[in-house]
Amino acid sequence: MLNAQSDNLPSGGLLFHDDLYEHSHVTDAEREEIARSIWRQETVEMNTVGIDIGSSTSHLLFARIQLQRQAQELSSRFVVTSRQIVWRSPIRLTPFLSDGAIDAAELGRFIHQAYHQAGFARRDIDSGAVILTGEAIKKRNARAIDELFAEEAGRFVCATAGHKLECTLAAHGSGAVRLSKQRGQCLLHVDMGGGTTKLALIDNGKIVGAGAFAVGGRLIAQDAAGAWTRIDEPARLVAQDLGLRADPASLASVHERQRIANRMAGIAMDYILGSPLDRLGASLQLTEPLLRVASPSAVSFSGGVSEYLFGREDREYGDIAKLLAEELRLQLAERLPVPVIDPGQGIRATVIGASQYTVQVSGKTIYLPDAGELPVYGVPVVRVGLDLSGNIDPKALSDAITAALTRMDLTPGSRMALAFSWQGNPEHARLEAAGKGIVHALGSNGHRDELLLLMIDGDVGKTFGHLLHEELGFSGKLISIDGVHLHELDFVDVGELYDPPGVVPVVIKSLLFS
Repeated sequence: MLNAQSDNLPSGGLLFHDDLYEHSHVTDAEREEIARSIWRQETVEMNTVGIDIGSSTSHLLFARIQLQRQAQELSSRFVVTSRQIVWRSPIRLTPFLSDGAIDAAELGRFIHQAYHQAGFARRDIDSGAVILTGEAIKKRNARAIDELFAEEAGRFVCATAGHKLECTLAAHGSGAVRLSKQRGQCLLHVDMGGGTTKLALIDNGKIVGAGAFAVGGRLIAQDAAGAWTRIDEPARLVAQDLGLRADPASLASVHERQRIANRMAGIAMDYILGSPLDRLGASLQLTEPLLRVASPSAVSFSGGVSEYLFGREDREYGDIAKLLAEELRLQLAERLPVPVIDPGQGIRATVIGASQYTVQVSGKTIYLPDAGELPVYGVPVVRVGLDLSGNIDPKALSDAITAALTRMDLTPGSRMALAFSWQGNPEHARLEAAGKGIVHALGSNGHRDELLLLMIDGDVGKTFGHLLHEELGFSGKLISIDGVHLHELDFVDVGELYDPPGVVPVVIKSLLFS
């Protein structure tokens, strides 16, 4: 019977069944190995470093980040899912030579020592960000610092932060932006550092105004011998206003320094409250006045002076930061009608690392007239948040681009990646209106020497590139890529064209904040 029934089965039927049966029993060890294999393909772990070099202090922070793949049609994007701080360096006074230039050799030794103490060699770091502020952005200093990180070219973002960008970095890095969004409130964030104070008005997680003025805790400082020989120009102006001599002998008196700190605190309060400025206060203004489109329900602080303000630091470091914090605390209690809050980060309210993830986009809609322009590295993103879903006003788009450039401390002729979301139909009239806004904002008659990357969240990359070059007379170097979503404070690398399949890899380096 069994033989007869077997004869009626399809040839090899029992063997086929047995083969399936055997392979359906996967062992636990095999399942674990399969899971690990899939995890390795979908997950990336990286070591990053954030380096902040400023007028007064410098420090490093190492972090380990994990990224996971989010696949969508033709795009394959890795996004940050976790970050663990591995090691923080001590805060070090930025070393300067007698002629005012940064002592790059001494700074290099500090950075090398930090790597060693953290247990990393340079080859162990996958990505990083170097943020230069204050005196560090001066041409000779920036060049010396660039040389320190020459071997990391392409892996590191090296950004020079002017006053407006410092406002943005401090607001994000302090945690104030996150706090404003969580609370659904308008906050005024104050970052008081060694040489300047930065203001950012944040409404429901969005920075709506920024400004800066020259009040800081290290405008007067001691030299190695203990003499009060560092007297920056803003401090001289304050001393002159008080009728004091701005010299080491006069500043050796703590009473004289306290008078200067008191006057600086008063000026800071005028800026914080939006009160009318006197002649001295106006002379210390570094940007246009803060745009106050909403009234803050609280004021938050970060920066070196905030360490004293919130009682986290008590030691003095040969400057007037502690005195300034004491005078400011008294005036806040007397004059400020809203609460003061600590957003979570003080002197370290800066970039804490850099993540990177890759997006591979379809080459069918890339506009790339000269493939020899690639690769490019570390291009700053200028994000335009204007709604382009309806009728497009070229002037409104031009104004939005100009405002975004101002926030990033960039000029219209700078190398940049202009990022925006395209919504609605790709009708010629709408594309032309947007193109005119871009051309008007970024250069007279469309002429510029630096490369312009158009990074579009939408399917119009190739069309946009042709329109700008062939119809609107844009004569500069241009690459237009779509299918990419970018944010302010991102930087991008674009690799060489893969042909076939006709795609370019885009590495997005995003500054990570607390």
